[in-house]
Amino acid sequence: MDIQGIIEKSFQRTQFEPLGFGEAPLPFALPQVRYDRLEVEGALLEYLSQEAFRSIAFYTRSSHLRLLAQRLEDPELSENDRLVIRALLRNALIAAQGKLPLCQDTGTATILGWKDESVRTGADDGALLSRGAERAYRENRLRSSQTAPLSLFEEYDTKNNLPAQIHIESVPDGPSGSRYRFLFVAKGGGSSNKTSLFQMSKALLETAPFEAFLMEKIEALGTAACPPYRLAMVVGGTSPEENLGILKLATTELLDSAPAFSPGESEEEARRLGWIRRDPRGEKRMMDLAVQSGLGAQFGGSALALDARLIRLPRHGGSCPVSIGLSCSAHRNLLVEINKNGVFLEKLERNPVQFLKELGGTAKEVAEDWEASQTGRGKRRQIEFPRKTATLQLDAPMENILIQLSQFPVGSRISLSGPLLVARDAAHLRWHRLIAQGKALPDYLRQHPIYYAGPSETPEGKVIGSFGPTTAQRMDGYAEELMSRGIALVTLAKGNRSPRWAEACKKYGGFYLGTIGGAAALIAEENILSSEILEYPDLGMEAVRKIWVQDLLAFVITDNQGRDLYAPIDRPLQRSRHR
Repeated sequence: MDIQGIIEKSFQRTQFEPLGFGEAPLPFALPQVRYDRLEVEGALLEYLSQEAFRSIAFYTRSSHLRLLAQRLEDPELSENDRLVIRALLRNALIAAQGKLPLCQDTGTATILGWKDESVRTGADDGALLSRGAERAYRENRLRSSQTAPLSLFEEYDTKNNLPAQIHIESVPDGPSGSRYRFLFVAKGGGSSNKTSLFQMSKALLETAPFEAFLMEKIEALGTAACPPYRLAMVVGGTSPEENLGILKLATTELLDSAPAFSPGESEEEARRLGWIRRDPRGEKRMMDLAVQSGLGAQFGGSALALDARLIRLPRHGGSCPVSIGLSCSAHRNLLVEINKNGVFLEKLERNPVQFLKELGGTAKEVAEDWEASQTGRGKRRQIEFPRKTATLQLDAPMENILIQLSQFPVGSRISLSGPLLVARDAAHLRWHRLIAQGKALPDYLRQHPIYYAGPSETPEGKVIGSFGPTTAQRMDGYAEELMSRGIALVTLAKGNRSPRWAEACKKYGGFYLGTIGGAAALIAEENILSSEILEYPDLGMEAVRKIWVQDLLAFVITDNQGRDLYAPIDRPLQRSRHR
């Protein structure tokens, strides 16, 4: 089976629904067949792209929600895993209201298309799809995350999240008539950053070395990309570029129909089944190692991954490219098909409350708790905290905050209330340049903990846009110059940090706290009471802000002795349950 056959099977097993156009007159004609060609107006592509990116910003595949719900029923799930997954489900319920997107990083707009030979648009398809993506981000207040170069080192915010990544292939007409098919993906920087390519050799293709390689690379993924993950690995490929292209598709579930290896398979059978194959045994082993890592769904446990895909490709005899990547807990992908009968979008779950209720179990409890909070019968707080959750008031001098934090061992859960600074990469670079120029740093930096984040735009009627932590490790290079000046002694973000940050915490008495990644709609809706920009408004979502939080759940990741929750020696080996 070739790749188009695999993609075709994925489209066949997907449930679609007609694209709704509302009651207003359409500014374009619907697709129609003329002289054996499918005529598609260019304006339809723009509208389609806009609707696709709007949908995946707020709604989730029901299959993804089901996987999260199923993990909640695991009796061996750690308490922290359970907290995170409950928060992610509640986040999906809030996002489905259509105001706050699932994640603050609404991603790079990526469009892959397969255009049958007899489809005609008479337009620049890429330009129209790009325009639709821009409208989706602007009109739905989604975050603009793209920067463009002014020079090799200087950049500016494009303000509209363009450019989009668009790749359209011409393919033969299908047996059922002309079609134009698409895969829309919104992938955030955190999950994209976990894509890695390794140029290996045939020496890797034995059990022991491959097992060691797999264990090393899965542990290296860490928790910064908002697990539980949908893991993917691709072994082989006629070029590194082909390998990475297949990895991209594998993380979206589009290659799930690839034929699997079977024990004792003959060369004749292998030739018949084609060049793209799945390895179920390898996928089970990937899940095994994800459990054994002990990283869990962000704060220790067994739920680092929801599932895994291992794809094997042909390769040049002197090369063996291997890549690993993932889709984060938001998992924003959407299939679309245009044919003679109309325009059809993959059906996402637009009523997750009812869906979770029908699943029953803990998922039903999450849905009912959220419903109760909406009617005033329940608590406003995101999740019911475990008994062993301390409280910390942030409206206090930094010295007092540090003294209180020193009482909590690594791994402790803390409910935070009070003021926080919000800043990330661009602001840190400006502070670095002030130091290099011998200029004074702003006074506010020594007054409050710093939360690394960049919210989406604020919707009407909300305090702030979707708000979640960004990857902490990107700020690790500033450890010495900031902590030595009494700045960044308490930071909040997501994921593991480098040893240099732990060393600086030990040297200067600092702490690093982790908050749940992937729950941006929930944090914005239920934990942030106010927000104001303090400095650098030209940085857009990276401007320095001051927010006031209430009952924000955090975990002590690194303490003032340099102890780290993610240090391998501190993580208990989880028992394998995926053989």
